[in-house]
Amino acid sequence: MKPRRIKLAIVDDNADNRLILRTYLEDRYEIAEFADGKEAIQGVKQMKPDVVLLDISLPDMDGVEVLRVIRDDASLRDLRVIALTAHAMIGDRERFLQFGFDAYASKPLDFGKLEEQIRKYAHHQALSAS
Repeated sequence: MKPRRIKLAIVDDNADNRLILRTYLEDRYEIAEFADGKEAIQGVKQMKPDVVLLDISLPDMDGVEVLRVIRDDASLRDLRVIALTAHAMIGDRERFLQFGFDAYASKPLDFGKLEEQIRKYAHHQALSAS
């Protein structure tokens, strides 16, 4: 029996960024894309992804606000969420982790490291769901 593909939600208002992520990841993961925070919240409620890749700079509500809604919703609060951001100053990683993100990836992305994080958190989700 073929194992279930890991489900990823990519949330980024930049279509080029979504295309790059999808192109790199789509042969190994089931992917849904969302261009803004409100769309993402509705989408993750329906999709129940294993991991959410969430851009911080979104037009309607920023990634921190989206994360707050996810963490406040009992059906979503255990989702693994990785912050994607161009904010890469000293202390930014710690700041985003304090907001409640599970991990932090700065742009430009290190795809090898990002995929390690995806596999780690998807594995954690699978264990907690069983």
